[in-house]
Amino acid sequence: MKLVIISHTEHYQKSDGSIVGWGPTVTEINHLTAIFEEVVHLGMLYAGEPPASALPYTSSNIRFVNIPTVGGAGLKNKLKIITSAPKTIQLVRRFVNASDYFQLRTPTGIGVYLIPYLTWFTRTPGWYKYAGNWKQSSAPLGYAFQRWFLKRQSRKVTINGAWNDQPQHCETFENPCLTEADLAFGKAIMTTKRMVNPINFCYVGRLETPKGVGRIIEAVTALKPEDKAKLGTIHLVGDGAERKDFETQAALSGVNFKFHGFLSRHSVVEIYKVSHGFLMPTTASEGFPKVLAEAMNFGCVPIVSNISSIGQYIKTDETGFVLLDINTDALRALITDFANLPANDYFRLVSNGQDVVKRFTFTYYNDHIKQAILN
Repeated sequence: MKLVIISHTEHYQKSDGSIVGWGPTVTEINHLTAIFEEVVHLGMLYAGEPPASALPYTSSNIRFVNIPTVGGAGLKNKLKIITSAPKTIQLVRRFVNASDYFQLRTPTGIGVYLIPYLTWFTRTPGWYKYAGNWKQSSAPLGYAFQRWFLKRQSRKVTINGAWNDQPQHCETFENPCLTEADLAFGKAIMTTKRMVNPINFCYVGRLETPKGVGRIIEAVTALKPEDKAKLGTIHLVGDGAERKDFETQAALSGVNFKFHGFLSRHSVVEIYKVSHGFLMPTTASEGFPKVLAEAMNFGCVPIVSNISSIGQYIKTDETGFVLLDINTDALRALITDFANLPANDYFRLVSNGQDVVKRFTFTYYNDHIKQAILN
């Protein structure tokens, strides 16, 4: 079987001519070769040096095809989405018509016209992957339109979370991020990991206000001196336009913050190994961030917001801690409680989280595709 994937995933060409792309998406596609003999990925090629998180495709059966690179803020960038549409549709039509299945990854700028096009003008079987917050109450107009349209067509749509009012053709799907080897490695790490001072925390994602990075710094700064003394390092992995401001704020916190920038997945795992808690007090539009499952697999207890489907997997005092109110005081209180958590409670939370983690493996994901999509 041949699968064509259409997305806005960022790709880069290295000096040796090889193509690399956004690591989590590329890794997911690499594992799809267990189902599909051939995969063609229609994605976007960007200029410049690739970030450390970018990865290559690992199979010769995966082919990358560049579609017009669009997106970004401002009227000019929005108009480019429309002016580039004929070329994008031409490429989509060519490859989708020659495939057995297609997958369109949404929400995305090009989804505004590709969802109607694929719905009305192609007979090729396929499905739509909606990776954002399915229940976002104030979604941007383009995202809201895509969600509205996806609810009103007949092909399968994979979504984050399970909702009482979701249409029958909308399937609850977990986004994969872990191999069976990762599960075994996580179990091995837990044989030596201990909840003892100093307590380390980590965050992995975009360094921006909506993701809660500033809230993390403010909450840690507001801790009592005796609680600060129990903390080791707060690791922040990722980058963004606000990084310099965050570094300035963190320098005044009285706690050691380490800004790593973008890292390879191997390096991120090394940070998970030495961290006890994962902080994500986000107000951004989320589906279910893959990094939560990754961190939990390696013994990091999540302290998170109840955004989108996050609260369906993370339960307070069962698999982690969920902020009832997303503010500095509530986060400070949970960090304080966690820093004083007995060792047996820490292991109980980590152990309970393993049932969640297993649902985010590539094996589970591929089996779900075969059962819910290909059947």
